[in-house]
Amino acid sequence: MTCDDQPASPIPLLGKIQWRGVRKICWVLFAVGLLAGCDQPVKTQAEVRPVRTQAVWTEILSDSPTQVGEIRPHFESDLGFKIAGKVISRVTQLGTVVKRGDVVARLDEQDKRNELLAAKADLASAQASVAKTSAEERRQGKLRQDGWATEAAYESALQAADSAKASLHAAEAKLKLASDQLDYAWLRAPEDGVVTALGAEVGQVVAAGQLVVRLARLDRKDAVFSIAENMVATVQNKPAVEVWLLDTPAVRASGTMVEISPSADPTTRTYTVKVPLSDAPAAMRFGMTVMGRIHTGSRPVVSLPGSALFQQDGQPAVWVVDRSSMTVSLVKVTLFRVDPDRILVADGLTDGALVVTAGIQKLRPGQKVRLLDKTEKQDVGAKGSAS
Repeated sequence: MTCDDQPASPIPLLGKIQWRGVRKICWVLFAVGLLAGCDQPVKTQAEVRPVRTQAVWTEILSDSPTQVGEIRPHFESDLGFKIAGKVISRVTQLGTVVKRGDVVARLDEQDKRNELLAAKADLASAQASVAKTSAEERRQGKLRQDGWATEAAYESALQAADSAKASLHAAEAKLKLASDQLDYAWLRAPEDGVVTALGAEVGQVVAAGQLVVRLARLDRKDAVFSIAENMVATVQNKPAVEVWLLDTPAVRASGTMVEISPSADPTTRTYTVKVPLSDAPAAMRFGMTVMGRIHTGSRPVVSLPGSALFQQDGQPAVWVVDRSSMTVSLVKVTLFRVDPDRILVADGLTDGALVVTAGIQKLRPGQKVRLLDKTEKQDVGAKGSAS
């Protein structure tokens, strides 16, 4: 029997009133039950993030990248006169091969010749003065011994002789300087080489030290390359480099990378490296375009897509899935190289580790995850080689 059922009553009016009260009590109890149910806490399940993963395995990286560069001289010097003057002769042109001691340019030397003549005259005058004062010093010394000259007279003669000798030394130094100045009017090649640039023409007045010709030695040549930032770590160990002409691959040479620019070029953001070529053939002329293959050797690495890379405290890291609990943890790694389409990890990961490659933006340590591809749960993989 429900609250709406009304049994027959011998007193109809009284029974109707009683059953109305019972119905109100039933509705009140029903509402109280609903409110009591709302006060109980709702149980929520832990959030599970869907991720895509990759089981990683150590690969042997055998990388020999090639770069485009050019041939440059290992030794190149800017030659200029030690004195200022007017250029009256330049016997070299671009590409002229010169030997050590050859004259490459000459200044008007008339003023220097006049200075040399004046220095010679000053020297002759100083020599005559020395001869005169020395004779007087000897005569006064003899007279003093015989008692015919005073001590003061002798000391005066001695002082004059010493002064004349000092003037003689000064005149000799001036003569040597004038002779050197005259010789400086002739610009000579300090080494065997070839002229690669010109800085002055005949008739031009040049200052001391101004570029007249640029001389490059022919016995040492360098292959110069510009490498990107992601290759700097690769060449730190000074690898061997094989070089050949771009238009004539049969013309080859080899060397070891010995110099790496400490800073990037402000325009190209590349680093300059130099490879001395001890066996460079004569066909490798300065300015020619060459190709270089850098032999970096082989090393074990782990290859991952770039989307797997994360950062922790400014250090590279990746998210690794624990298969037993299906939670993730952040593992710091050491990068060997970053390519446009992948990253190469040198240290920090073990074979078979399950690394998150997609969905890393909203992960946190201990986060429950769900693999998007069921096959990724299996430890399937094979060791290979990366190129």
